[in-house]
Amino acid sequence: MIVMYSCNAKQEKPAEVVVDKEQIKRDIQAKEDEFAANYNAGILKNIGYYADDATTFYQNRAPLVGRDAIVEFLRSDLMNNSNKITFKTKEVFVSNDGKQVVEIGYFTVVDSSNTTINTGNYMSLFEKRDDKYVCVRDMSASDMPLQ
Repeated sequence: MIVMYSCNAKQEKPAEVVVDKEQIKRDIQAKEDEFAANYNAGILKNIGYYADDATTFYQNRAPLVGRDAIVEFLRSDLMNNSNKITFKTKEVFVSNDGKQVVEIGYFTVVDSSNTTINTGNYMSLFEKRDDKYVCVRDMSASDMPLQ
């Protein structure tokens, strides 16, 4: 008689991550609102929106790599105008573990007389680092006709 036994350690499943997509959308919108408020007030020193290793793709220029380069570009942009910007998060696509979020949004830029001078769409990729979402990649496209 042959008797075979097998001992398998009970494999535990990793704890299921609960992702609240609506809360994450609110969190991302709050980051956009904070970014716009800081930009509109000319406060860029501690912007906190971009990761240190972020890359942003602005129209008609080479990509800006690193938070310092992005903030410097924004600072020079502010010196040349008094425009105000707003952002509206339209959709978020959240990874199953909640560590990455792709945001699709809409922006509006108005001049000092509150006349709309630019509108368009943007896409941003956020990563959760130190329990906070930071933007690691973004790009935008105007929907205004070429002049």
